[in-house]
Amino acid sequence: MNYLHYLVTLSFLFICSFVYSKDNQDKSVETFTVNGVSFKMIKVEHGTFTMGATPEMESPYDDEKPAHKVTISKDYYLGETEVTQVLWRAVMGSNPSYFKEDKNPVELVSWNDCQEFIKKLNEMTGKNFRLPTEAEWEFAARGGNLSKHTQYAGSDSLVAVAWYADNSGNKIHPVAQKKPNELGLYDMSGNVCEWCNDWFGENYYSNSPSTDPQGSSSGSYRVLRGGWYSSAWGCCLSSRNGNYPESRNDSRGFRLAL
Repeated sequence: MNYLHYLVTLSFLFICSFVYSKDNQDKSVETFTVNGVSFKMIKVEHGTFTMGATPEMESPYDDEKPAHKVTISKDYYLGETEVTQVLWRAVMGSNPSYFKEDKNPVELVSWNDCQEFIKKLNEMTGKNFRLPTEAEWEFAARGGNLSKHTQYAGSDSLVAVAWYADNSGNKIHPVAQKKPNELGLYDMSGNVCEWCNDWFGENYYSNSPSTDPQGSSSGSYRVLRGGWYSSAWGCCLSSRNGNYPESRNDSRGFRLAL
């Protein structure tokens, strides 16, 4: 009886040890594979930051003001890179991009196109991928809780982290060729700008909620963040813009959130 009790106790301890070690595996990166194409999502831990025209941002526009405290209340994941053309094709079966190259970010996609992609991706994976909110995007671009408070995503040297007017040759480049930011996210400054989920409001920062802002309740434009490959101004982390959700351009792509 004592021996049996010992075996049961030993088995229980082994099971508990297995669950503990599994639960404590590194969850900072999740990898997903769709039709043979893998992509990584980076964990962004919840926190509070100053959103908008902080002192390190040069020549901010009025829609970047006032700088204000924002709390992201829950952890989330953000794509290590922008959605690539090879991933888009794996989900959608086609490639709409002008600068065609598998490892380039997909472009010439509207906000509406992104929603269709996400719908199909969720059907294929059983997950709940989405576009990030503008606040989630900026918090992650600034490096989350690891932020070094730089002007661009990961550096005050634009050339180190971004493809832009002075070094892009007026074309899109493959993802992850430049230095990542503090969280390991690539190209959050430069290359294509990225659709966010929010409606764009020029004066939204004046009355934005302090916790998990979702953008204006309505509008004509959806938010675009992250800079244009031809514009140094657009690479600043507080820079923001928007366009019609049905509009397409070869400088616009997107990044997944989860």
